[in-house]
Amino acid sequence: MARSIDIVAAPPLHFGRWSEGLPSSRSLTTPQWLRRKAVPCPHAHCLISSTPSHHTSLCRGPAPGPKEGVLRTIKILIIDDDKDICEYMHLLLSQSGYHVETETSPSRALELLRDEQFHVVVLDIMMPELNGMEVLEEIRKFDSDIAIIIFTGYPSVDTAVTSMKYNVSDYIKKPFDVDEFNQTLENILRDKGLLIDPEEQLLVTIGQNIRAARKDRSLTLKQMSRRTGLSVSLLSQIERAESSASVSSLFKLARALDCSLTEFFGNY
Repeated sequence: MARSIDIVAAPPLHFGRWSEGLPSSRSLTTPQWLRRKAVPCPHAHCLISSTPSHHTSLCRGPAPGPKEGVLRTIKILIIDDDKDICEYMHLLLSQSGYHVETETSPSRALELLRDEQFHVVVLDIMMPELNGMEVLEEIRKFDSDIAIIIFTGYPSVDTAVTSMKYNVSDYIKKPFDVDEFNQTLENILRDKGLLIDPEEQLLVTIGQNIRAARKDRSLTLKQMSRRTGLSVSLLSQIERAESSASVSSLFKLARALDCSLTEFFGNY
């Protein structure tokens, strides 16, 4: 017998929009909203059933990857005492190309953060051992830079203000909109310099290869300028990926360095 599936998709609560997400007397607990409601699957054209473990039978396709080019492998740690949420978040983010680890124990999560390098933490507030605000405070004692996303079914002014105090990257209400969450994550990674456009990465690659070839030949920028007729300023900008070189300039550089044009492009 067919059963209906109720899709939950709510916009994230940002610091400037208190009235939209404050809890009411009818708010469901975190396990309840995940188990009783269907949540958007990270796969296109697909619905996930009442728990992530039932996902496979309904899945129709792969999740879209990140819209931007990832500069390196991004490691994300999910800290939530609810195993269902950890499983779902692992599915969602892994399908987008991120390396994801989950931890249901806040104390073990803190040990993991001290021992390993992560780029982003997604942190729940309502946990029995240590609440999210206590975990946040502990993290900031030994890591002031790591990006932290607060992820809660019970948003409040007090926890949001505390989050701002400890430089949280975003404060998101459960349940959440998958597309908005992914966009938020990409924006955070871009701000940290961990995510760049493919076009930007190409400029970086070209600049690095030109600089390496010049250094291998023990040539200064001034000497390269004399060989190519390009200004020292332009050559410096090309090497630092601050300016894109024209085809004509690339040919001049290749001729001056006695190398093929394709060597500048690496694996592109």
